Amino acid sequence: MGLGSTAKKLQTVAETAEKLYAKLNELREQIQDMRDTLETTNERVEKLETENAHQRALIEALAREEGIDVDEVLADIESSESSDGSNDESNDGTDETVEAST
Repeated sequence: MGLGSTAKKLQTVAETAEKLYAKLNELREQIQDMRDTLETTNERVEKLETENAHQRALIEALAREEGIDVDEVLADIESSESSDGSNDESNDGTDETVEAST
């Protein structure tokens, strides 16, 4: 009876080890997928930041050509955001500031 009991326990341990191995492989795949997603997201963010910097430079150049003081407009936006306490209405203030400067 002792050998049968030992064989049953060994079978249980082997089954548990197989389940753990399968779970470990599943976790490895998930981690690799997360790494791939993170890398893709990082590339997209870098591209968007570069595009944003180019657009900002163009907008600032156009504003200066039109005689708009970019630093003053930015300061007005920051002060209106800090006094309003919300960023939702900052676009309306920006439009008014740019229109008033032109």
